[in-house]
This record gives sequence, C-alpha cells and structure tokens, in this order.
Amino acid sequence: MAHYVFLDENNIVTEVIVGKNENDSVPNGFDSWEAYYGNVKGQTCKRTSYNTLRNAHSLGGTPFRGNYAGLNYIYDETDDIFYAPKFYDSYVWDDSTAEYIAPVPYPTDGQDYIWDEDTISWILR
Repeated sequence: MAHYVFLDENNIVTEVIVGKNENDSVPNGFDSWEAYYGNVKGQTCKRTSYNTLRNAHSLGGTPFRGNYAGLNYIYDETDDIFYAPKFYDSYVWDDSTAEYIAPVPYPTDGQDYIWDEDTISWILR
C-alpha cells in the first residue's frame, strides 16, 4: 500500500489517500500511479512515504520526499520534498531535517516547555 497526496495550484496538500503500490501494474495510458490518480482527481498527485519523517526513513531505508505529507503541507518542486507550514515567524529552515525549527534548541533538562514567540524562547509550562 502506498500513500498519495493531491496538490492545489499553490502546491499545498489538499488530500491524502491510500493507493496502489508504485510497482503494481498501471492502467493503460499512464506511466505512473501519480499520473493516474492525478488524472482521476484533476489535480497534481504525488506519492508520499509514511515511513519518512524529518528527512529520515523510520525503517532504515532511503528517505522519500523529506516528510510524510499531511493536509496543508507544502510541496517544494525544486527540492522534491514535502514540509509542514512554518509555525512561527522566528522559526528557521533546517535543510538536514526538511522542516522549520525554533531558532533556540529545546531544553534538555527533562521539563516541559512551550515556545514563546514574543520572547523568542522556550518557557516552562
């Protein structure tokens, strides 16, 4: 079983579906399941990997397209990756994990923190 997403005109994910494995026979007239599903829905379709998160494969394989895409994720055509929208203006892009992260690392003292955008810092809950 493979997962596919549909993209709007701004490359934002509008729907996620479970579909045919990419190595299953594709209907005549199509060269991929992405092309087939895209034709059926009338939107661009891209495969996404349930096992890819933060540009790493959970089973030790090769990561596929940066992250498993969810609703409102963004597809970057240039880098061929999916990433979540930026949560806060201060967050910065991390190429290695294909995601926006806080500009200050999360504290490692075992306590629970939340991000405070006004002070650009982690605050104890």
